Amino acid sequence: MSEAHNLNIALLIDADNASPAGIDPVLTVLAELGQVNIRRAYGNWRKTSLKGWIDRMHRYGIEPSQQFDLTKGKNATDMKMTIDAMDMLYRGRVQGFGIMSSDSDFMPLAMRIRQDGYPVYGFGGAKTPEAFREACTRFIDVNALIKAEKEEKAEPAKSGPLDDDLLHLLFDAYNASKRDEQGYAKLSEVGQRAGNRSSFDTRNYGYSRLIDLIESIANFAVERRENGQIYVKRLR
Repeated sequence: MSEAHNLNIALLIDADNASPAGIDPVLTVLAELGQVNIRRAYGNWRKTSLKGWIDRMHRYGIEPSQQFDLTKGKNATDMKMTIDAMDMLYRGRVQGFGIMSSDSDFMPLAMRIRQDGYPVYGFGGAKTPEAFREACTRFIDVNALIKAEKEEKAEPAKSGPLDDDLLHLLFDAYNASKRDEQGYAKLSEVGQRAGNRSSFDTRNYGYSRLIDLIESIANFAVERRENGQIYVKRLR
């Protein structure tokens, strides 16, 4: 087992702003960071709207954290999640975080964790504010994960149209990467440079790997070489 997969990962769930249907694929994604040993869901469990989460607590080994709504229209969930995350950060026993929420209030928390060099994966809906999306190391649309999981069981997943922002991001990452005499750059370097500039994740576009996404774009040529490395070249 690689060192990365020995890392201790914490998943913090804002139950008021996260779908319980996404917990299975979310845990699958976080496994690429390490072992998700800490799993906590925060909310006022008196609410009938959280029943879907309650049904999954035992199945997925999630620890519930009760937070009462002391003031109408507000709750203490965000504050408690932030306090717990900072406690974990300063104890030094957690090396990566998953934040399951569509609430932009977690933007400062994500930024603070990253400043200490730890990855933060955000999981939310398509309408999650950009501020929180970009504060995360990776932000992944949970609905896209759920859809991809269903399609995998039925038939190969089909991707939607790629937006101009994604294409420009990939083009800029390619242009900034070291290229050989034929104009090919290592796919790993292109992916790293793209990741440094944005929180994009290939799963948001229906692909489990960057190579699958690149191969779907007519603007790129792909070359697999004898050393096992994959190289890409922009054609236009």
